[in-house]
Amino acid sequence: MYEINGIRFYREEVRDLAIAWLALGVAFTLFLEGQFLRQQPVHPPDVPELIRVFGLSMATVGTGFLLHEIAHKVVAIRFGQVAEFRAQYNMLALAILSGVAGFLIAAPGAVYHRGRITVRQNGLVAVAGPVTNLVLAVVFLVPFLLGSGFVAELGLMGVLINIFLAAFNMIPAGPLDGKSVITWSKAVFALVFGVSVLSGVAFLLVFVF
Repeated sequence: MYEINGIRFYREEVRDLAIAWLALGVAFTLFLEGQFLRQQPVHPPDVPELIRVFGLSMATVGTGFLLHEIAHKVVAIRFGQVAEFRAQYNMLALAILSGVAGFLIAAPGAVYHRGRITVRQNGLVAVAGPVTNLVLAVVFLVPFLLGSGFVAELGLMGVLINIFLAAFNMIPAGPLDGKSVITWSKAVFALVFGVSVLSGVAFLLVFVF
C-alpha cells in the first residue's frame, strides 16, 4: 500500500493504473501511426516516429485519463468513501485492437467507491474528473502557445484530448459522469458540459481550422 497526502493507493490499484496508462498510450499510438499494420502488404514501421507519438500519447492521453480517475478517487475519499480504481482488461485489449484497426474504443476502467453518500456528494465525485480535464487543457495550452516543434505538438494534443475527455464524460448517459452530475445539479451539468463543448469548438476554429 502507498499513501500520498492521506490518500491510500493499493498495490493492485497502482498496477491497474499503470497498465491502463500504458495500454492507452499503445492504443492511441497505433490509432495514429498504425498504417504499417493496416496497409497491404504489412510493412516495417517508422520506429522513431512510433516512439515520438508514443511519448506524446503517454503524456497527453495517459495523463488525462490517469488524473481524471485520481480526481474521482480523491473526492470520494474526502467524503468518507472507500474508493479504488480497477482496470477492465478486456476493454484495454479491445482498445489496443481497435487502435490497430484504425478506430478507437477506450473504456479502460473506473474508480469504484462505496459507503454512504448523498446525491450532491456523488455529483461532486463525478464532476471532479471532467473538471480536472478542463484544468489540464488550460495547462497544455501554455506549451502550445509558447512552444514550438515537439513542445507545441504536445500542447496541441494535450488541449484537444483533455477537452474531448471532459465533454465525452459529461454526456448524461450510461456509466458516464454526466449522468450523476445532472441528477445532482442541472446548472452544474450545463456549466461544465457547456464549457467543455464551447471551448473545444472555439479552440478548433481559432487554432486548427
